[in-house]
Amino acid sequence: MTLSLQEMSDRFEIQDLLVGYCYAVDDKDFDALDQYFVEDAVIDYSEMVGVKGSLPEIKEFLRTSLGPIPMAQHAVMTTQYKINGDTAETRTVCHNPMVVPGDDGQEQAIFFGLWYVHTFRRTPDGWRIASLYEKKCYNHNLPEYVKAQTI
Repeated sequence: MTLSLQEMSDRFEIQDLLVGYCYAVDDKDFDALDQYFVEDAVIDYSEMVGVKGSLPEIKEFLRTSLGPIPMAQHAVMTTQYKINGDTAETRTVCHNPMVVPGDDGQEQAIFFGLWYVHTFRRTPDGWRIASLYEKKCYNHNLPEYVKAQTI
């Protein structure tokens, strides 16, 4: 498969959005998410944690839910791209370990595996995320209070 220079450029810009999203969440810099999403974006975490909403709603959810979590890391890899003019779709593997307070109060490492399914829109400011859907694959070692929040 031979890619045009434009498609290679598009892929790099989209990959930067995927990575920027992950770092913003891991760094708890939720206002930074504004630079990655279009204003009318829909973010759907319903399979993982039962929440779906607009960017402002999701930013508030993230502030509340990730507040007590001292460490999290999103590792994204093996992205599939479908670019069609000014729209694109991707499917990306994400491995998400976190350190959370365990049921006994001690720090505990937990793990989530999922796919990020994104749609993107080219804007005058470049590519932006139009929608994000988290498709659940697995979780491991969850304390009881986290199990109660996940589906």
